[in-house]
This record gives sequence, C-alpha cells and structure tokens, in this order.
Amino acid sequence: MKGHRLESIRISDIDMDKCYFNPGCALSTHNPEAGEKILEILKEKFGDVKMHNRCCRHNPNLPEGATIINNCAGCDRRFRSLYEGIQTISLWEVLDHIDGLVLPNYQGVKVSVHDSCSYRPKPQVHSAVRSLLRKMGVEIVESEYHGTSSICCGDNFYPSLSIEKVNKLQKKRASQMLCDDVVVYCISCIKSMTIGGKCPHHMVDMVLGQPTFAGETRLDLYHQVVSDYIKKSESF
Repeated sequence: MKGHRLESIRISDIDMDKCYFNPGCALSTHNPEAGEKILEILKEKFGDVKMHNRCCRHNPNLPEGATIINNCAGCDRRFRSLYEGIQTISLWEVLDHIDGLVLPNYQGVKVSVHDSCSYRPKPQVHSAVRSLLRKMGVEIVESEYHGTSSICCGDNFYPSLSIEKVNKLQKKRASQMLCDDVVVYCISCIKSMTIGGKCPHHMVDMVLGQPTFAGETRLDLYHQVVSDYIKKSESF
C-alpha cells in the first residue's frame, strides 16, 4: 500500500543476548568472506552479535524476542512477517548508528542508488544507506524512482517470465539510473545493473573498501546456486 511504513526495532530495544546477523543466502553464496568481515565489525563495534545462516524460508529456530540484523530486503520481509517473536533491523541502520565507525573515503565519486524493492516501505533504510554513503564521501545523484517509489530491478520476475523478458526489464531499470556507477544493497541487483550496462557497487563492498564483482549473471545458473543453498541451510 502506498504510504504504508514498516518500522524496524529500535536499536535501544535490541536484546544483545538474542541478537544475530544473517547475511542472506545470496551474499553467502556470492561472497561468504564479506559476511564474515561484516560480522567482525558488528562484534567489535556494536556488541555480541551471533552469526545466523539459516534461510528466511525456514523457521529461524531462534528464541522469542530475537533480533535479526539483515543484509537482504527479502530476509527482512520474511523474518519479520512469517515468524512470531522475531524482530528485524537492516545492517545499514545499525552501521549508521555506530559512532566513529571507520569507513573508506571515496572522495566525491558520483553514484545513483538503486533501492531494494522489499525495503520500499522502510524509508529509514533508504536514509541509513545514504547517510553511510555521505560519510564515505560519496555524492548521490538520485534517479526519478528511488526510496519508497523504487522499482524492482527485474530479477523478481524470474522464473515467472522468460530470461529474455527479465533481461529487458533489467536493462530498462538500469537505464533509469543517472550515473554509470550505481550503489545497490542486494546481490540480484548487482546482476541486473551489470546486465543493464552499469557498474554496480554493493553496500557491503563499499563499507569494506573492496570492489564489487558481478559473478554469475546467467539467471538460471545464479538462481540454482541460491536455491541449493536455501535447501542446505535448513540443516543449519
């Protein structure tokens, strides 16, 4: 519903004895080392955060009142809506909250930001992402459709639509970005921006000061790897 806003748990309300970081299936298959590095930052700068690798499509098996810090918009949506007693907050809100967090300086590079669609009703996430980018010396050139009016990168239409049709949607969305450099915070969005001829930069990589690699961009193969991980994670 347009205008509907979903709140994250307040940082002051997080029970640190029940606080977990879930990097998400896509990041865990795309770049597992990055998830481990982010956990190290959280443990050092935020508190005793535990790793949680179980996919959001399975019961998280966490105690009542647990909070999941998530890197993935889909994880945020499923964990908060499907499982009673689970609270969520985005990684970006948490990192933006940490005073004195040492971040890379990108010296005024201009980027557009593609906002993940499942975070659309969470403007606090959009604000946190942009706050972190400004702290890293990044200049943001907004596209017409961003934040609460962001448009899907196209990937969510697979496999309902053919790969050819999804690729057309991905190229259309990428063409709406005003800069060649596009910041994303979803692994699927990396693929879409790459297919659309843009140079994507994932927020995890931005925070860690490392380049973003596209990895597998053939949608059937990419989704099969993620699907295999989802099945495997049920035993985690």
